[in-house]
Amino acid sequence: MKKFKNEYLNQALSELRFKELTAVQTKVIELFDKDNDLVIEAKTGSGKTHAFLLPILDTLDPESKDVHACIIAPTRELAIQINRFAQDLIKHSPSAISINLYLGGEDKEREIEWLKNRQPQIVIGTPGRLHDLVVKENVLKLYKTKYFVIDEADMTLDNDFLEVVDNLAGTVLEAKFMIFSATIPERLKPFLRKYINKPIMVEVHPEEISNLNIKHYFIKTREQDRFILLKKVIEVINPYMGIIFCNTKESADLVYNWMKERNENVTVFHGDIDYRKRKQIIKRINSLEFQYIVATDILARGIDIVGVSHIINYELPRDFEFYIHRSGRTGRIDFDGECISLYEFNDNTYLDKLEGKGVKCEYKTFRNGALVDASVRKSREKRIRPENELDYEAKRKVKKPKKIKPAYKKKYQAAVDKEKKKLARKKR
Repeated sequence: MKKFKNEYLNQALSELRFKELTAVQTKVIELFDKDNDLVIEAKTGSGKTHAFLLPILDTLDPESKDVHACIIAPTRELAIQINRFAQDLIKHSPSAISINLYLGGEDKEREIEWLKNRQPQIVIGTPGRLHDLVVKENVLKLYKTKYFVIDEADMTLDNDFLEVVDNLAGTVLEAKFMIFSATIPERLKPFLRKYINKPIMVEVHPEEISNLNIKHYFIKTREQDRFILLKKVIEVINPYMGIIFCNTKESADLVYNWMKERNENVTVFHGDIDYRKRKQIIKRINSLEFQYIVATDILARGIDIVGVSHIINYELPRDFEFYIHRSGRTGRIDFDGECISLYEFNDNTYLDKLEGKGVKCEYKTFRNGALVDASVRKSREKRIRPENELDYEAKRKVKKPKKIKPAYKKKYQAAVDKEKKKLARKKR
């Protein structure tokens, strides 16, 4: 285990039971002193937060009156978590270290008054509130900051926040930029080209996009009611703690209400819930008060939840990258986990992509109250070719022969194919 210059960090890591640094932590610390900016692509749960907190704190001059580092996170929950990790690391520091957390919904006027007289050494916050304090009010001074960190960059730099973070980055003079993300999508590249200096791009184990500690099970709905299948799933797995992911807030509320009617020990978590209540829910989740959490993708990234044994995808996420983020909520560090997903025939291309990315998909079905192996997905595809819309419309227009004559099937299919071509031309 690496020893840090500041002994208080070594003491904190010992108390936090750190045995070895993870691959991403080792790589970032190794590159930290170089002049290059860093763009780190590493999966959720790989220890990215401590990868930047440890070297930032180890290089902090406790006598400095300026902002040493600015850390931006896309959600309140993740910013709060980063702050908690940082506070855990500095609790044995012989000198006071000022770490301030800035979030929307807090008392902005009080923050402005505090900043008029002094500056924190470490700033952690969400884009909107930081923009208010730095750009609009000009009370939080980032121009001397040495490190500018964007965590979960593909969420932080989405369409809603990109301009805001762009404005924040424009106030920084000579900081080292560190961009951390589970993926680096194309839309991030203009921002990277604008601000990143001689970047070192690091992909930590990109071939292991799927955590090896996680089993990935897929259950075909076969047009059954999803609640019936969900009932079977939860009766079979009886998780220590399970997260049930839905694609929309409305869907999450439906599943949550259904679970409550079954008297399950469940809570719900999505963006329409008041942030103070979300904060309370996270605290209760980490106190292991619930067996089930029904959530949208707001819970898929960044937030560290201990004890998740199972992930259930009531609906597969629209973006297959978010499948990786969702499944990464379980199987953390040295623990095993299971991710169980309901899928339809239309999801076959999606599943091909997952398999192409290295996810080992196992297909299951229910038999006598147990989850057992199903026949291989692609072997069944060859035997069952469902009708698409054109098939259906064409067959409605072509009458089947009343009398069976030689080669009637070929003639009938030829007539259907001819009609399909006509319909296809009309739809163009």
